[in-house]
Amino acid sequence: MAKVDVSQSIKALPTHFFTELVERVAGMMSAGHDIVDLGRGNPDIPTPPHIVAALAEAARDPRTHRYGPFDGLPALRQAIASWYEKRYGVTLDPDREVAILFGSKIGLYEISQCLLNPGDCCLTPDPSYPDYWSGLAMVGARRYEMPLVAENGFMPQYGEIPADVARTAKLMFINYPGNPTTALADEEFFAETVAFARRYDIVVAHDAAYHAIVYDGQKMPSFLATPGAKDVGIEFCSLSKTFSMAGWRVGFALGNAEVIGAIKTLQNHLFAGLFPAVQKAAVAALTGPQDCIDEIVAVYQERRDVFVESLREIGWQVEPPAGSFFCWLPVPEGYSSFTFWQLLLEEAKVAMAPGVGFGKHGEGYVRAGLLTSTERLREAARRIGALGIF
Repeated sequence: MAKVDVSQSIKALPTHFFTELVERVAGMMSAGHDIVDLGRGNPDIPTPPHIVAALAEAARDPRTHRYGPFDGLPALRQAIASWYEKRYGVTLDPDREVAILFGSKIGLYEISQCLLNPGDCCLTPDPSYPDYWSGLAMVGARRYEMPLVAENGFMPQYGEIPADVARTAKLMFINYPGNPTTALADEEFFAETVAFARRYDIVVAHDAAYHAIVYDGQKMPSFLATPGAKDVGIEFCSLSKTFSMAGWRVGFALGNAEVIGAIKTLQNHLFAGLFPAVQKAAVAALTGPQDCIDEIVAVYQERRDVFVESLREIGWQVEPPAGSFFCWLPVPEGYSSFTFWQLLLEEAKVAMAPGVGFGKHGEGYVRAGLLTSTERLREAARRIGALGIF
C-alpha cells in the first residue's frame, strides 16, 4: 500500500472543534438516550411548498439534466439582483456583481483563496463562525482576532486595532445577525466599517446568512446599502435560513465587481455549476410569495419567547436574541463553557454548543439552537432546572 502524505495545506487546517462533540451526542442517541439536541444549526422547518413544487417541475424537464452555465442561470442572477433591490434598495449588476454559490459556506472559504497569500493578515471576529478560519489556514494567512464582548454589544472596536495591524490587513470578516452572538448591526456601525476599510485598504466580507431572521418587528440594514460599501466589500447571503432551504445549498455573494469576478474565476476551476433544477427552484423562492419568510421568522420568534421564558422560570437569567435562530447563554458561575456543556449533556441530556468552540472570547457562554418544537424547548428547560444549579 502506498504511503499517503497529505499536503501541508490539509495539515494546516484547524481541528474542527465540534466534530467530536457532534459524534458524542450521536453516540448517546444511538445508545437509546433521549437527547434534546440544541447544539447544531440545522433548520427543521420544511421548505415552503411552492419552492418544492418548482423543483419537482424543473427536475422533470430533461433540459435541466445537463450542465448549466458556469456562472449559473442568468434568470437566477437576475432574480437575486431584483430581490435584493426590492428588499434593501440596493441596485446590483446581475452579471458583474452577483456570484451564485453552493451555499454561502463555500464562498466564505473561497474569498480567502481569492484575496490572500501566505503570511497575509485577516481580521476576524472572536467569537465567530469557525469556518472562516479554514480558508485562512489553507492559504497560510494570519488571523488577528477582534474581540466581541457583551459590554460593546458584540461589535468590534476598530479604534482598538493597532495601526500596524490594520495597515497589513487585506481582508476582514464581519457577521450580523451574529453567529453565535445573535447581535444586530445598525447603519452607524456599517458606516464606521466602510470608513475603516477605506482608510486601510481592507476588503470587507459581511456574512449575512441570518439577515432575514430578525425579531420584534426589527429589520437589519444591508451592509451594501451603506454609501461606499461596494467600493470596499461584498455580502454573503443564503437561502438556507431565509427560505429554510439548508440542504439545497444555494447562496450568493454580492457587491464589489472585482471580488465577485475573482470568486467566479475560482469557481470556474472548481465546479461545473449548481443543478439547474435547483436554480430554477431558487428563482421561484426569490420571485414568488414572500410571506413565507415572515411565517418562518414567526415560528422562530415563538420558540425564542417560550425558551427564554422557560429558562428564566428556572432562575437562569438570559437575554432574548435579537436575530438568528440561536440563543447565546451565559454559563453559571463555577463552570467553563465546556464543563457546563458536559454537565448539560451527561446529566440533563440536553446538547448545546460550548462557546469556546467559536473562539477564546466565546468562553463563558453556550449556544442553543431554536431548531425544535416549543414542547422540546420547554422540556430542555425543565431538565436543566432539575439540576438545581440556578
